[in-house]
Amino acid sequence: MFNTLEILERLVAIPTVSADSNLEMIAFIREYLAKRGFELHQIDDLTGQKAGLFATLGPAGPGGVLLSAHTDVVPVTGQNWTKPPFKLTHGGDRVFGRGTTDMKGFLACMLSAADSASKVNLTQPFKLSLSYDEEIGCVGIAHMIGHLERCVGLPEMAIVGEPTSMQVAIGHKGKGAVRAICHGHSGHSALAPQFLNALNLAADFVRELRVLQKELKESGAHDAAYGVPFSTVHVGKLSGGVALNIVPDRADIDLEYRHLAGDRSEDLLARIKQAAERAMNAHRAQFPDALIETEPYNYYPGLNIAADAPVVQKVQNLVQCDHTTKVAFGTEAGFFDALGIPTVVCGPGSMEGQGHKPDEFITLDQLHDCDRMMDRLMLSLV
Repeated sequence: MFNTLEILERLVAIPTVSADSNLEMIAFIREYLAKRGFELHQIDDLTGQKAGLFATLGPAGPGGVLLSAHTDVVPVTGQNWTKPPFKLTHGGDRVFGRGTTDMKGFLACMLSAADSASKVNLTQPFKLSLSYDEEIGCVGIAHMIGHLERCVGLPEMAIVGEPTSMQVAIGHKGKGAVRAICHGHSGHSALAPQFLNALNLAADFVRELRVLQKELKESGAHDAAYGVPFSTVHVGKLSGGVALNIVPDRADIDLEYRHLAGDRSEDLLARIKQAAERAMNAHRAQFPDALIETEPYNYYPGLNIAADAPVVQKVQNLVQCDHTTKVAFGTEAGFFDALGIPTVVCGPGSMEGQGHKPDEFITLDQLHDCDRMMDRLMLSLV
């Protein structure tokens, strides 16, 4: 347990906010794993300022178990912290610091397990995946995933250690992000009715998206395991206009959709485009060139594993529980699942209770439970 806390202290002290480089942390982890005999494969991003890492120990080739964690954290700017966010602080049965729950707590347990693995004779491979830019839409793993098989071979199963309070999560929604550009005509506001106001066009599109949301709630796929049991469409940003006395000729909308397995991503995208078409048609009698361009710019797949799948039973044995859950937030698990790797989500801490909040913390009990899961995992690999 001391080793896990010592590692967590080092990880928290490296401020890997997604907007910044994570190379200091990758260098630390590379050195740590290299000393323990791991084969390492670094995957750099296009800027050279971010990197992910695949690592393996034990027999070469496919098979074994892969543990997955991301290295980045969300910002602390604007949050009211009473403790230093990038210094591990002890208080009662908790340790505080940015990333303790999401998800450097699991990463510390993972690295502690790597130390244990280096001291035994593994009969199956023990594999690690460390990504970057998960917090801005699973960007890093989307770049890395195509290198997995070449670097370390596909594992028999994977555990993504996002915070689930050490419950075995078998599902989460997929998510897509779309930017809509609404084109109108600029002109003097005294003559506003003679021009197509891009903000009016955007407002009509938002209204159509609200109609789509109502349809998804009333007649779309449903899954009672989620707190919001239907797919969602959400407008997060709307901007446009230069001055009050100028009719705006452009308005930008950023929106997202989060979909259940029963509502396909491509179908939802098509319905979003149809909503844009209806908004355009409402103006085209007067303004034939009314235009809304929809540009998808990010996507990560959902996860939907059967509760009786062998991977679920194996991880339940590791954590010594007999139930499953589904989580509201997205993870990297869908990328591994899409490669045919049976994958679940299981890690220490509570996203709802602690993730992304000021004075983020994780309890010592949760770290202890994760360490015990790792101990049982090591026994299964020898």
